[in-house]
Formats: sequence, C-alpha cells, structure tokens
Amino acid sequence: MGSKLKQAVARETVADGQDELAPVTGFASSRLMVLANLLRRGAILRYRRLLGLSSTEFGLIASLGRRAPMSVARIAELMGVDKGQISRALSGLVSRKLVSRSVNAQDNREVLVALTAKGLKAHETMSAAGFERNDHLLSGLSRDELSSLFGLIDRLTERATEMLEAEKAQG
Repeated sequence: MGSKLKQAVARETVADGQDELAPVTGFASSRLMVLANLLRRGAILRYRRLLGLSSTEFGLIASLGRRAPMSVARIAELMGVDKGQISRALSGLVSRKLVSRSVNAQDNREVLVALTAKGLKAHETMSAAGFERNDHLLSGLSRDELSSLFGLIDRLTERATEMLEAEKAQG
C-alpha cells in the first residue's frame, strides 16, 4: 500500500471533523496506545480494588510470578522501570509480607527478591482476574478473528521492535 493510500486510510478512521485537528489519532500506533491505556487503567483499578496494589506493585508481583528469585536490576529491566522505583515499591511489598529479600549466596553484593506464600496467593488472584478480563475482552471474537488478531499483533510487535532498534542506532 502506497504512502498516500495509507494516509488516506488513516484519515478515514478518524471521526468526522477531527481529521484536520488531530490526524495522528487515526494512526494505528495511536489507536493501539489508546486501547493499551484503557486496558492498563482497568487492570490497575481492579488490582487496587482486589489487592490494594499500585501499578508498580502489580507489575512487580506479575514479574516475579512463580519464577526463581531475581535481582532488583533484573526486575527493573523486565518492567522497564528504574531501580529506585522498584526499590520503593519493594519496601511496601516487603512490609506487607508479599515479597521477601535475601542476599545472593553467589554474590553477597546482590539482593534477590521472591514472592512469599502470601505473595503467591496475590499472584494467583491477579492471574484469575486477568483470565477473566481477557475472556471478557475477547468474547465477541470468533476463532478466526482471534487467530488473525494475534498474527497481526505478532507482526506489528516485530516491526515495532525493528523500529525501536533503528531509533536506538540513530543515537
């Protein structure tokens, strides 16, 4: 599809009258970000209601899951958040006995973090709520539509990864 045709298709997707004001809202990336933000905000509200977790705390528990203990640096890398923000959130989770900290036996300079039994229970609650939300979101789609959707998401993710790497290479 040529560039002009792609631009025309993007403009057609914007509500009447908004085209001149904010053509970027018709871009696929903008529409995907709106969807992602709506889903994120809904998830944050649910996990705050169910478990009293902030978005960072939710991300920590989700990242730790049933994995082996991890360093703060590794968690920060997985979540794409700075180590200071992770450390602050960890302090709250440790005080609520959802997470434990221990010194790495192979490297005394490193602290490892893991879910406690209470943290694993919170993770199970989060997982159940996540499955419920996912089922509700996708309930109106057929098997073929789901297959197409996931295939397109995979292709777009691959392309976005390439674009990110190209931007990083530009400095």
